[in-house]
Amino acid sequence: MDQEKSHSCCCVLDASTYVGFWILKKLLSRGYSVHAAIRKNGDSEIEETIREMEATEERLVVYDVDVLDYQSILVSLKTCNAVFCCLDSPEGYDEKEVDLEVRGAINVVEACGRTESIEKIVFSSSLTASIWRDNIGTQKDVDEKCWSDQDFCRNKKLWHALAKMLSEKAAWALAMDRRLNMVSINPGLIVGPSVAQYNPRPTMSYLKVFRKYFPIFLFWFEFDEKVLVTGAAQMYENGVLAYVDVKFLADVHIRAYEDVSACGRYFCFNQIVNTEEEALKLVESLSPLIPMPPRYESVMQGSEVYEERLRNNKLSKLVEAGSAC
Repeated sequence: MDQEKSHSCCCVLDASTYVGFWILKKLLSRGYSVHAAIRKNGDSEIEETIREMEATEERLVVYDVDVLDYQSILVSLKTCNAVFCCLDSPEGYDEKEVDLEVRGAINVVEACGRTESIEKIVFSSSLTASIWRDNIGTQKDVDEKCWSDQDFCRNKKLWHALAKMLSEKAAWALAMDRRLNMVSINPGLIVGPSVAQYNPRPTMSYLKVFRKYFPIFLFWFEFDEKVLVTGAAQMYENGVLAYVDVKFLADVHIRAYEDVSACGRYFCFNQIVNTEEEALKLVESLSPLIPMPPRYESVMQGSEVYEERLRNNKLSKLVEAGSAC
């Protein structure tokens, strides 16, 4: 990081999301000043922690924002050079939340266009914005050029995927219209410290999709009601189930800001889950949100390896030695 950026001020909106909080922590550790914009979603442990940090961290200022209130966003962006837009619903996703997230994304980007100091928008999206459509099982490569199909998502009630896809597309359209510098990060399922405690419903919104039996993901869990975790099964058998550690993900977001050549979309994941061994590792990392099934050895019958379809060559170039459009 050059000396000029080390004195930059960045806004993280919403800083009380799981990803937003880790970006905030990474920014502070790198010497940035941070505006922590927090949506009023009710009190949370992360929000409480951020407010306690403000009392002792002179480079941190907390702002209360409503993403449907354009003026409150403008206030939080004042003097900032970048915004990390991390919109996520703490209560999970339904059809109503899709509309709210799209409107919020539009307001954030529009507010950036009204400020003179913002140099770059780093928009946090999801792999689910790219992997859901009828023919996913026949496509060899799934990369940043791919988008989920809107009608498919609506018909299957894939609200998380629909929210991420529509909000990211809306953000891109407006950013290009306003000639704003924007980069999007599309992470796989996010894992990390206490993820089951701090990010339960968004995690389950990512995983809970279809009600189709698939042995390796036949898990029962208590989450509003007993349901089968079957979105994971569909992603698993189609070679598009992947996860990423939140600390690495936060680093990637900041790298996308610091690297002037970063552009476009970036798929971000540490591991593609296409074997039974990797599936079990993922379940263990999400415990107790998804408990290990009793006598799981009995369902571990085969050793089938599913073809990997996800590609993140762009990310490798960004992390290692720059980036490519």
